[in-house]
Amino acid sequence: MSDLTATPPLPSRRKFLVVIDQTPECKVALRFAARRAQHTGGIVSMLCIVTPASFQQWAGIERLMKDEAQEDAEHLLHEAAKMVNDISGTMPELVIREGAIATEVIGLIKEDPDISILVLAASAGTEGPGPLVSLIAGPSAKAYPLPVTIVPGNLSDEAIDALA
Repeated sequence: MSDLTATPPLPSRRKFLVVIDQTPECKVALRFAARRAQHTGGIVSMLCIVTPASFQQWAGIERLMKDEAQEDAEHLLHEAAKMVNDISGTMPELVIREGAIATEVIGLIKEDPDISILVLAASAGTEGPGPLVSLIAGPSAKAYPLPVTIVPGNLSDEAIDALA
């Protein structure tokens, strides 16, 4: 006998994952993801990755470096969250992880089935598309079990708004 008074589970919201760092193209990817989320009823999930400190001989210095990296990551995420909120009117999810970039991105994607698209922006510089795009578009591309959207890093806000 089924319980007709039970509340059905809420449908999950589509999540657009953006890796937050200090590159100029990060803001392009973030704006694109915020606009896509706004237009599709989704949300933005932001991941900032802290690389592990390697001062194992001096535990005090390692702890200090770790704390400083955590504070920097929090600051980056809060600035990015303000931008997403200003654009879409919603608050994004904030995630901080420590480890290797590829490992942490794949780990979060596997843990959160609502993440449906990874949004990146390619560097507009002459040195190539940037380390994150190169990593994801390279030999490890088959490890990403979802679509990856790569936005040109030199798009204006107006162009992003028109595309997304």
